Amino acid sequence: QAIAGVVHMDAATCEVVCDHEQEVNAYEVKLDHEITSVISRRQPAARDLRLLMAISRITSNLERAGDEAHRMARMVKLILESGRQSTLPVNELRQASEMASNLLRRSLDAFARQDAQLAAVIIKEDDDLDAEYNSFMRVLVTYIMEDPRAISPSINLLFLAKAIERVGDHAKNIAESTIYVVQGEDVRHQSHANVDDVVKGL
Repeated sequence: QAIAGVVHMDAATCEVVCDHEQEVNAYEVKLDHEITSVISRRQPAARDLRLLMAISRITSNLERAGDEAHRMARMVKLILESGRQSTLPVNELRQASEMASNLLRRSLDAFARQDAQLAAVIIKEDDDLDAEYNSFMRVLVTYIMEDPRAISPSINLLFLAKAIERVGDHAKNIAESTIYVVQGEDVRHQSHANVDDVVKGL
């Protein structure tokens, strides 16, 4: 919904995102409680414990992704209120926003199917989103230099772009948790080559 709000610069859609953000927070608290309860009652070992730990990490990342969606919605509303949405380089964000949405959806699919190979692909593709974000930053800096009066709404657009990039980071984190469950190896902060080796069981 937040991505749709960005793509279409739609205030009504963004309002819905803001209304639902607290529900995501409530789900995180509920899931944390249930995970703690399962650990204390059943004392799981090995893969079951890894699964519970991964679910806890993923829940946290989804809650933070919800925070980013809320931030995106607020920034869209501020841009619309500025009346400059037609002159800002908003269209440059569409590809990045769709990439972020796609990464998040596929990371959850990889976890549901326990697909470590897909998870490894998602980790690499987050680099593409980072590159798209950096490219947009160059466009935005050029735009501000050409029209200094647009600094305030441009700052909102900057925060919006960063929120989109952060959604990709959370998708990457979810993918790393999937590999942790499947392979029993923590691949956070490792190179793509090392991640590939882990997935291949080397």
